[in-house]
Amino acid sequence: MSEFMGKNGFIWFVGVVEDRSDPKSLGRLRVRCLGYHTEDLVKLPTADLPWAHVMNPITSATVSGLGQTPLGAVEGSWVVGFFQDGEDAQMPVIIGTLPGIPDALPDTEAKKGFQDSVNGVYPKYKDETDVNRLAVNDEDLPHSSLTIRKADRTTDMGRADFNEVQAFMSDLDNQTIPGDDGTSFSEPETPYNASYPHNHVYESEGGHLMEVDDTPGSERLHERHSTGTGYEVHPDGTKVTRVKKDNYNLITGDNYAHIKGNDSTTVDGGVRVFVNANASTEDSHYTIEVGNNANVNIQVNKGNVNLVTNEGDINLKSGRNINMETLGFRLQAQTVDISVSGQWTETTKDKTEVSTTHYMDAKTQTIIGDSEVDIDGGRIDLN
Repeated sequence: MSEFMGKNGFIWFVGVVEDRSDPKSLGRLRVRCLGYHTEDLVKLPTADLPWAHVMNPITSATVSGLGQTPLGAVEGSWVVGFFQDGEDAQMPVIIGTLPGIPDALPDTEAKKGFQDSVNGVYPKYKDETDVNRLAVNDEDLPHSSLTIRKADRTTDMGRADFNEVQAFMSDLDNQTIPGDDGTSFSEPETPYNASYPHNHVYESEGGHLMEVDDTPGSERLHERHSTGTGYEVHPDGTKVTRVKKDNYNLITGDNYAHIKGNDSTTVDGGVRVFVNANASTEDSHYTIEVGNNANVNIQVNKGNVNLVTNEGDINLKSGRNINMETLGFRLQAQTVDISVSGQWTETTKDKTEVSTTHYMDAKTQTIIGDSEVDIDGGRIDLN
């Protein structure tokens, strides 16, 4: 062998990938080279083509799995490279792929090479540039993912709403608790407005996408799974995340979130919060603090509000009044202790007390009845 690794000459080639199922998993490709191999698959089957190594960039270590996996080209990709063994042309090395404008689609019945003759998948488009549609942004040829995203946008999602309430205050004037109109919100429209050649796009065979769009005034980041799960960062820094199925967020340590604006969450199903689930500490409390000049509003449109403590007290302290209006009030307890430092006023249509012993200790006891007061079956006339 007179020529090796560029010694005494450099022999390069252009060809088409026909096989990438490397039995050694080295990322090698079988390439049919123009001027070296016939297109006749009968005379030269794809299986008889030599395996070509793929050159990786210097930023990829390509050892022990480090760096970028040397996979990417598919059957039907046009590539350029050189022969390590010169004119013997049995040790090809691929240094890159070549985009173009295909003038024909693969024909698996033609028995010809220089195409995806086995799968008949690539190229997918005829008379169209091989550059990704998201990078080209031809209005007549929109990328399917962009069309789906625009149609899949969610709008008019309702937010929590609180109706105005008149709080009952006995013989005092009722207090109006103002309402809180939740209105609704919508998913922002995608600001996609790419212009060639500023949008850098990666798309896999399965339809997974990544965009780094440097279009002036329309800069974006976009990453998307083929199912539609993904995120997009808008030119102004807004981030929109969409998860098409379930979402799990597992944190081994602590979690901190700071929202300088408002937080609106709409849940079509239920919400469950389990605090101190492992019961390993005594200070893992559930604490809610509301700053000055703000209310805690809870509104149940149809259902009950249930508050239960299996072991422990329910402590309620109000800096001012406790106002309550209800259809009925029922209390069951072993003991009831009430201490009133001021005046106790009771107004009722009828009152019935049943007790074993009723003890009243007052310096002055006044009983007023319009007609009579019955005591122990006897009667005292008040007229």
